[in-house]
Amino acid sequence: MSDPQNTGSEAREMRPTLREALRRARIEAADRTGVVVELRDAEVARLEILNDALDPLFAQVPEKVDLFDRGISQGETPRLWIDVVAHVLMGRDKRIYRFVQDTRFGRIVLAESHDVPVIVDAVTDYVARRMIEREHAMVATPLPVAEPPAPPPVPVVPPKRRGGIGMFVLGFVLGALALFGFALLASLQNF
Repeated sequence: MSDPQNTGSEAREMRPTLREALRRARIEAADRTGVVVELRDAEVARLEILNDALDPLFAQVPEKVDLFDRGISQGETPRLWIDVVAHVLMGRDKRIYRFVQDTRFGRIVLAESHDVPVIVDAVTDYVARRMIEREHAMVATPLPVAEPPAPPPVPVVPPKRRGGIGMFVLGFVLGALALFGFALLASLQNF
């Protein structure tokens, strides 16, 4: 037969204390933080692999073309920037590359793949399109063919204005007469 007092004290000893629970929670949090850091490092490493694969492409871009500013940003979400509006980031599973472009209507996905060569091809097409857009924007419109000069226009003579002072004096006299007439009328009504 077991002693009821021993059973209660054994149950208390088997229950974890708050101190032990906190210690286990801290260890779990540290493990999760380590996993998050490792995932971010893995994302950056995969983006660096893609960046190295893009080196031959950007070596062919003429130096005078300053559209592209390639680099990896290591923020909360690491990104490989191609230019101001296009970048590559890792998908949710951290193994798929997602090549996106920000537009005024939102973000559009230009390519998505697990394979580096597929993304390199998509970036190559994007770079080519951007360079063609630049060429079209830089083309100057041709000047019109010079025609013989036209004869000078005949000047239009504005009609002469009659004296502005005369109109002022006339308005002053009419105003004074109207005022005198109203005063006379008001005085006649008072009688």
